[in-house]
Amino acid sequence: MAWEIALYTLFSVLVYPGIVFLIVISLFYQWVDRRFFAKLQNRYGPLYTGPKGMLQPLADLIKLLAKEDIEPSAIDRPLFRAVPVLLLTLALTALFIVPIMGTSALVSFEGDLIFLIFIMSLIAILAFLGGWGSTNMFSTIGGMRAALQSLGYEVPMAISFIGPAIMAGSLSVSRIVQWQSSPSGYWAILLNPLGFGIVITAFLAELERIPFDIPEAETEIVAGWQTEFSGRKLALIRLAFDLELVLASGLTVALFLGGPTGPIPYIPGIVWFIIKTLIVVLIFSNLRALFARFRIDQMVSGSWKYLVPLSILQIVILELLLR
Repeated sequence: MAWEIALYTLFSVLVYPGIVFLIVISLFYQWVDRRFFAKLQNRYGPLYTGPKGMLQPLADLIKLLAKEDIEPSAIDRPLFRAVPVLLLTLALTALFIVPIMGTSALVSFEGDLIFLIFIMSLIAILAFLGGWGSTNMFSTIGGMRAALQSLGYEVPMAISFIGPAIMAGSLSVSRIVQWQSSPSGYWAILLNPLGFGIVITAFLAELERIPFDIPEAETEIVAGWQTEFSGRKLALIRLAFDLELVLASGLTVALFLGGPTGPIPYIPGIVWFIIKTLIVVLIFSNLRALFARFRIDQMVSGSWKYLVPLSILQIVILELLLR
């Protein structure tokens, strides 16, 4: 029996709902995002590689993996080489804490929500280190922008995460999902729509998406902190961002939309997870198409003037409503 448990655990971590499944679904979500964003701009988007272009993200990944990996002579080599690997590792680690198949994640413990916040902070720091280690003018500016932007969105995002935790009485993502799916529970968004809006806004900045694509603004600083990355390193960075999209949508669903559960019990949890996360991905794409890029000073000052007070306000409102 021990070897069967070990084999099942290994399969869960490596295949389903682990690494292989997460990579596949992240590439699929990239395709959905690109197609929907293109339709909003009256374009076609990915079209030819695979049915309706569904294999285009995979083709892009393979193409980058096969390209020459160029390292400029002036870079900080250990740092430059470590950033792509660490980005991918942190994104996968964070996803193990998000419930995907049911009300429990692969890894669950009291306080794992705080651990998730810590991991997302490390991802923002790695973006800065990637630009700094490149020793390129555009990369350094992009890295500094990533660091400054994180100072704007991370505080309101962390405070808004606490709202569902207060409602569930737990700092565990799995237990928050379990509370929402219990007979006495309800989706956190019903009582805390303000927190949901703040989290969506903060995740746009975490993913470096328009209007918060300031760290990699191609019209200003080439590719920002990613300018000097190429080949395998750039492929790992792009894959890490795809996994972050799954993380952002999955965590939003877990905290505010009941996680991978729904009103029809016969539908498997993974189906509810995909349906709900796709809705969140479409919200991200819609906002990306609606707005233009903010300046870094507008982003940081706007976060501290509006998002931080609103995130504190939603905690106060929750405390009053839950009394």
